[in-house]
Amino acid sequence: MAGTIPMEDGREGDRKTPLGEYHLRFGLYRADRLPSPRSALTFRPLREEDGWCDAPDDPAYNRFIRLPSNVSHEKLWREDGAYDIILVMNHNDSPPVPNLGSAVFIHVAQPDDRKTMGCIALTPDAMAKLLPQLSMGMAVKVTS
Repeated sequence: MAGTIPMEDGREGDRKTPLGEYHLRFGLYRADRLPSPRSALTFRPLREEDGWCDAPDDPAYNRFIRLPSNVSHEKLWREDGAYDIILVMNHNDSPPVPNLGSAVFIHVAQPDDRKTMGCIALTPDAMAKLLPQLSMGMAVKVTS
């Protein structure tokens, strides 16, 4: 059927990390908690009003937005530390396909090692070791 998304590509809210090869776009970090990451990847500090649209029917779907917003979104300013560092990949962004998935990031793992909603979570130590090795457009291959 034309326009149907293959199941292996995932769906919005399926709690699975989409497999494939992606490229790093940029990074975000909590400047109130961390110094600017030492990395060739471009980073910008998060602000309390930063969000990411996850409403498939909205023109801003799978895009950075400013809060408050009347559409469904992910708040990027979190108290639990998971988004102290966010690496943004090019998953479903050029252009975004509704329902193919949004806000698939590489970020810091929760202290209780809780599962993500489809992101890749790294321990703080692993993230710290990775940051100096990153560059703009670097490939990230997700195989399992």
